[in-house]
Amino acid sequence: MIDWTVHIKIFTTLLAIVNPLGIIPFFVGLTAGMGETERKRTAHTTSIAVAVVLTVATLLGNPVLKFFGVSIASFKVGGGILLMLMSIDMMQARYKHTNQTPEEAQEAEEKESIAVVPIAVPLLAGPGAISTVIIYADQSFHPLHIGLIILSCLLVALLTWASLTVAAPVSRLMSRTSINIATRLMGLLLAAIAVEFISGGIAQLLPGMAR
Repeated sequence: MIDWTVHIKIFTTLLAIVNPLGIIPFFVGLTAGMGETERKRTAHTTSIAVAVVLTVATLLGNPVLKFFGVSIASFKVGGGILLMLMSIDMMQARYKHTNQTPEEAQEAEEKESIAVVPIAVPLLAGPGAISTVIIYADQSFHPLHIGLIILSCLLVALLTWASLTVAAPVSRLMSRTSINIATRLMGLLLAAIAVEFISGGIAQLLPGMAR
């Protein structure tokens, strides 16, 4: 039996981390010099890149960890800390400073093609989203479980495409304050999930503490 509550949680977590609503001001700024057709093509390429990166991480993340001798418990603690840092930034309405440095942001403004780097990676499908799908994929290697995680990745990518496609009109209708409020709420949810990852990893590394 598939626990649908778990998979709804996975989808919600990914949506909160990727946060396609929060990227709108940055997308509009980075594509300011583009025409409507080029902006839509950039949104299309970005969403495909997000789907590919998260799907590959779901399928190959655990084998890569095993190759380097990293336990999933250690990865949970590390990933949880990363998510906590992201959630703190989000609750302060600072967009994903853990994903992109100021130098990278400046370089992005000078690039002709920005769909894959830096918008898709690392702004959307960054370390937080990648570590999340790897951790959830480790819960069960049943094909249906992995397939539903991939479906969540594709749905998030689809919502990202929809958000970026209407970014220009939405940015005119929604104030920065309203976007910040939504980002803060997602950050609060992300903080709770980060605590679960960290506590779960510590319980596996130090089982005596869980008693």
